[in-house]
Amino acid sequence: MKSGPMIRGRLAPSPTGAQHVGNARTYLAAWLSSRAQGGEVVLRIEDIDSPRIKVGATSLALEDLSWLGLDWDGEMVVQSKRLNHYRQALDFLLERELAYPCTCTRSEVQQLASAPHEDLGELVYPGTCSGRKSSSLKELVGKPHCLRFRTPRTPMTFNDGFHNWVTLNPGEAGGDFAIWRASPGPESLSEMPAYQLAVVVDDASQGVTEVIRGEDLIPSTPRQILLYQNLNLQVPAFTHIPLVVGPDGRRLAKRHGDTRLHSLRDKGVKAEALLGLLAWSCGWLEKPAPVQAKDLIPVFKIQSIPREPFVLRQKHLEDLGYSL
Repeated sequence: MKSGPMIRGRLAPSPTGAQHVGNARTYLAAWLSSRAQGGEVVLRIEDIDSPRIKVGATSLALEDLSWLGLDWDGEMVVQSKRLNHYRQALDFLLERELAYPCTCTRSEVQQLASAPHEDLGELVYPGTCSGRKSSSLKELVGKPHCLRFRTPRTPMTFNDGFHNWVTLNPGEAGGDFAIWRASPGPESLSEMPAYQLAVVVDDASQGVTEVIRGEDLIPSTPRQILLYQNLNLQVPAFTHIPLVVGPDGRRLAKRHGDTRLHSLRDKGVKAEALLGLLAWSCGWLEKPAPVQAKDLIPVFKIQSIPREPFVLRQKHLEDLGYSL
């Protein structure tokens, strides 16, 4: 019997769109990692990006996970119902002058910033408003603004479960990043946490000990570690795995055809067949063959996953009985 702290992973779909084959591969790895260690898996719906939320996407995501046989422990957490938790974390940072209000518009940042960082795909904030104190917030009541975290311009190193030691400089990668936004709404300002703050608060609240996700999120990890540390929260173990990409080498999108899980399901594709393809792509099966998620637990090894992204081709889906 294993001893020590309980391993707890998480599945965190975002209803900004339908879940696709690439999401399924990452969810499978996250679920298997926890289950293979006798751990728990918690579920969270990341729905704070309200302008991009698609009606019905949450229900579809839950159906997709159930179809794949990826279960979870405890009650589902929904970010949009936890705004008070994020506000408390924000206030903690503001009280310590670790965050400051920023009134720069995107066009102003574009004019002043250096080129977008290639990994984050975002502008490097030049620090225009960094001289502001948190007390200046009272001057911005009713005005659009964001709150930025004061980000050190020093390299950070963390141990990744797939890539080993990774060193990045979050200050150079994007500068002081947004953790809260007050944006114009239909009647008044809409206040919402940014992704970086919400995910840290939620993972800590849910007791998550390991985070397994796509390697496109590696640049976000130093930012999140900084927030964990400055909020006095336990930092989980991070593992970033290669993505599923199309034949052009870019991550799955509409341009690659319909790879949405509910579309596969509607066309009669069996979950076991898709899981077999994904397991083979991760090095857990010698060839694609129908399998249930639970039957992959004994053969799961994160280091068996190939170092390169998995290129999803039309033939792979045709072998499942599905055409793009």
